[in-house]
Amino acid sequence: MGHLVSTIEFAKLLINHDHRLSVTLLIMDSPLDPTVNAYARSLASSPNSIPTRLHLTLLPNNFPSHQSHPNMASLFDAFFQYQIPLITDAISSLNSDPDSPRLVGFVADMFCVPVFDVAREFGLPAFAYLASGAAFLGFLVHLYALMDLHHVDTTAFNFKDSGMEFAFPGFVNRVPAKVFPHLAMEKEWDSFYRKHASVHKKVKGIIVNTIEELELHAVRSFSGGETSIPVYPVGPILNLKSFSSDPAQQGWDDVNKWLDDQPPSSVLFLCFGSSGYFDQASQVREIACALENSGVRFLWSLRDPPPSMKSLGSYNSNLREVLPEGFLARTAEIGRVIGWAPQAQVLAHQAIGGFVSHCGWNSILESIYFGVPIATWPFTAEQQINAFQLVHELKIGVEISVDYRTGFSNGSKTEVLSAERIEKGIKELMAKENEIRKKVKDLSVISRRALADGGSSYSYVGRFIDDIMNFVSS
Repeated sequence: MGHLVSTIEFAKLLINHDHRLSVTLLIMDSPLDPTVNAYARSLASSPNSIPTRLHLTLLPNNFPSHQSHPNMASLFDAFFQYQIPLITDAISSLNSDPDSPRLVGFVADMFCVPVFDVAREFGLPAFAYLASGAAFLGFLVHLYALMDLHHVDTTAFNFKDSGMEFAFPGFVNRVPAKVFPHLAMEKEWDSFYRKHASVHKKVKGIIVNTIEELELHAVRSFSGGETSIPVYPVGPILNLKSFSSDPAQQGWDDVNKWLDDQPPSSVLFLCFGSSGYFDQASQVREIACALENSGVRFLWSLRDPPPSMKSLGSYNSNLREVLPEGFLARTAEIGRVIGWAPQAQVLAHQAIGGFVSHCGWNSILESIYFGVPIATWPFTAEQQINAFQLVHELKIGVEISVDYRTGFSNGSKTEVLSAERIEKGIKELMAKENEIRKKVKDLSVISRRALADGGSSYSYVGRFIDDIMNFVSS
């Protein structure tokens, strides 16, 4: 979902930047996440919800997902291979339609490596779109060259706890093995990850949802050397209006009124994304103890574990069965525990003074945009390396953990973080005067300027459009 929403917002950015452009967005039917498909269908059936020069094409949803696959990586490979003829047919239809504007470029999500070959068949310049940051891009591009050079097996059983550290061009500090993305440490994903690591060899450039001033060192690392490739930092690309859909859900009006009554920058917001959940009741209780002992005001989005990987979980309706006895009554004056939360709207509220986050990249950009400092608690994907970047590279985050992780396949946790550890991070984050809070406020101003006329991201969008036009005319 984070990739789809981000891509749609980028498409809007392009057509708003240049009146000559229109965009046709091809959307694959997800074999794992029905909420993505429902969201895409809702947009396609509501033409007034998207600009007139943005066209959505939903690809057929007849992928035979019922077929047996040895593992999740194999399923993903089969899924992307299945899309190639569908994408080829869709582009052919656009190419042959006399009413369709001239095709001048092809942009695909970074995860869709196999489909970049389709662009070559049509003679289109291909670009990758990365919904994550530039430092992670550098990690991805250099990972296997580094591993092959040092003969290190990242999939070895004890790699995560080896204490090894590695130099990556996009990072100032050496990156410890414990924060490597989960999939880089599983043998079944080795082939899949290697394809992503070589994507820069297939494209003319990579569009990154980041801000040049935020990741200056990482962006500059792509200039010169063997991996020199145009990188376009065009962020922050955010859907800040997403909170407007059904704001009354789960009693949100009452929660919003409670926030209105709190002092500025006094409330801690805890939210771990749409798929962030704790399947260990003991971890939930440790968080509750930390909140109560810290005495800080809080708004906690607590989600039930999903019944399977195909569900992103339901709103937690059994809080009293999980939380310590009497917790809700004792904290009634200073806190609220809810299920669903409109994250952007919460972060925009003047009462919010800190954010305990899973460190998904979209959440990081939202937090920076609204000037709210983060305490890091990653779960999966590239979130561990994002957390490391926030705390040790950018120094705009407080560490609760940088290496907490959930299994991609089974959702199991490696440890339970203690209430003392969580409380320490909370108190450090919510301190009224600290350098982190000041830096995030400064970055908030920078992020808002970036997309304005004359800003760094605005200029990179223009450069990207110019480069496409130059490829076409050459």
